[in-house]
Amino acid sequence: MSLKNATYQLFSFSIRLRIAICCSILIGGSLFSTAVLAAPAIIPRAPEIAATSYILIDAKTGHIIVEENADEALPPASLTKIMTAYIAIEEIISGNLSLSDQVHISEKAWRMEGSKMFVGVNTQVSVEDLLRGIIIQSGNDASVAIAEHIAGSEEAFSDMMNQYGELLGMSSSFFMNSSGLDTELYYNTMSARDLSLLAQASIERHMDYYPIYAEREFTYNDIRQSNRNSLLFRDRNVDGMKTGWTDAAGYCLVASAERDGMRLISVVMGTVSEESRAIETQKLLTYGFRYFETHKLYDSNQILTNVPVWSGVQSAVDLGIQEEVYVTIPRGQAESMQATVDVDEVIRAPLNDGQIMGVVSVTLDNDTVFSGNVIAMQEVEQGGIFKRLIDWLTLLFSNLFAG
Repeated sequence: MSLKNATYQLFSFSIRLRIAICCSILIGGSLFSTAVLAAPAIIPRAPEIAATSYILIDAKTGHIIVEENADEALPPASLTKIMTAYIAIEEIISGNLSLSDQVHISEKAWRMEGSKMFVGVNTQVSVEDLLRGIIIQSGNDASVAIAEHIAGSEEAFSDMMNQYGELLGMSSSFFMNSSGLDTELYYNTMSARDLSLLAQASIERHMDYYPIYAEREFTYNDIRQSNRNSLLFRDRNVDGMKTGWTDAAGYCLVASAERDGMRLISVVMGTVSEESRAIETQKLLTYGFRYFETHKLYDSNQILTNVPVWSGVQSAVDLGIQEEVYVTIPRGQAESMQATVDVDEVIRAPLNDGQIMGVVSVTLDNDTVFSGNVIAMQEVEQGGIFKRLIDWLTLLFSNLFAG
């Protein structure tokens, strides 16, 4: 082996060793808390789910834990209303709408069939009440009323729904109304994956409004109606989101639950009964919480290591990661993760603060759980002519001897 190759391998190893130390400390173990000492992850296969389509994801990371037919475009029934509520809340956030705004109830909204909030024709209802009517009571009348108020007509609002769907990456969804009510001529379509994306966006962007999904009942016009999500009454970890049913869709449920710092989102579509959609959802949530965990790998702007810099005012630079990073891993396997950083053999100034310097990769059982850029954590200005000359000569002689 030539001296040059040996020097390079030693340099590369020293970087990898320092990163391994940082990551071992970060994930709660010592340098010797390696995969050799950790117990292997024993995870049974996912439960059988009696549904046409389903998916279970980690809401924080978007990691898919279980899925089946998740991209099949299906009638979503009242799960459509998650999008209706999403747009209404976006309008509130943007300042185009407020909770206290009064909405005129048209005859079309009043005449809507199926589940209702029981608004009166030609009355004025607040946006806040309509939101609860949509989310808790699954009111078709409330959905049409808010759609007409925001866009002028339900048809125009449906166009907004499709545009929002495109922005959210919902590639299997198409909307023709705001309620999800099927007609003889058409019905909306959504996939389980699209619904998980929409639910994830709703929770992330609308956390101030998300608690409405957990409310167990709502009374309007002296008519008290319970939330149709029965898991709110039987699982203390479940805090939303929405049910749906039509003949074409079957019984559907999007649910979200949080336990021990982990939030899961499940979607089941096309089950045979109200009880079935609750039971199948419970299977997914139990499996996810029991065998997986959301683990924080890095804080934002966390320094990972320090490497030499040539021809600079400073002789070294800190390397780190810009955004905080979470991963979904089998429960109890955090200490088995290994991290390496790949950077250039020779780093020369000048360097900008935030400049991409290489890649950090984190693996678990030879599977990559995260890969991302490492950046310079501070600016390194070019050194003076004497410093640059000394460093140039040092590198020159190193290469000569290595050759």
